[in-house]
Amino acid sequence: MLSRLILCCTLLGVAGLGEAEPRSGCQQLRVAFYEDGALFYRAADGGWTGIDKDVVDELARRLGCTIEASVDSRVRIWAGLGGGNIDMSVSAIPLPEREKIGRFVPYMTGRNFVLLHKELSGRLHNMASFLADPQYKIAVVKSYKHGRAYEDWLSKLRAQGRVFETADHLSMMRLFKLGRVDAVMATPTTWYPLVKQEQLAGTYSVMDWAPRENMVSGLIVSRRNIDEATVARFSQAIRAMREDGTLRRIFERHTDAERAGQMINF
Repeated sequence: MLSRLILCCTLLGVAGLGEAEPRSGCQQLRVAFYEDGALFYRAADGGWTGIDKDVVDELARRLGCTIEASVDSRVRIWAGLGGGNIDMSVSAIPLPEREKIGRFVPYMTGRNFVLLHKELSGRLHNMASFLADPQYKIAVVKSYKHGRAYEDWLSKLRAQGRVFETADHLSMMRLFKLGRVDAVMATPTTWYPLVKQEQLAGTYSVMDWAPRENMVSGLIVSRRNIDEATVARFSQAIRAMREDGTLRRIFERHTDAERAGQMINF
């Protein structure tokens, strides 16, 4: 009888070692941010600000969430989401492999552009002309996705050793400023504040080489840690923020009215 009891307790103990169920609610929500132009950047007083922070702060205010914020590289954030150490991150683009680890809540749209040194814009008119000349190099932020057309183009450039992978946007723009690369991949929210910070005004041209590839981005919420009902509440709150004008006001606070109008179309 005692041996049976021990066996039952052992089996129950093994069963209890499985993964915990996703929790309901958003108390002590571990949110990871990453530095990215107008989305998340240092303010003049040294504190963090930006579109992503304002969206999360407003979401927390409306739903009564408590936030444990951290700042890290995008690569480590994705690893943290996959490993269950992070509950949520921001301005993420949905992809099949990403949707296995998180549910997406969109809050803005945009697309990538190529920033060229101004003197090159007269001879480089499209992706094909850039690819055709092996002297030209481009920098991107590691782990970022840029849309199908740009990714196909970048894969060909990578095969030729012409792509510099950087840890963040500041490092990427520094390479551009120093002339180590001829171009960078960037969104308007990337270069809007960095042009002033890096004193690049008037030195670059914006090339729109994939005008049909708008991409929607938003929150990614861990499937492992947060239940579907809580994510649905996040979605409802974001929709309300869009409808009452809050999202647009956040976008305008960190960019301009024209850019905000484009970003709200998701």
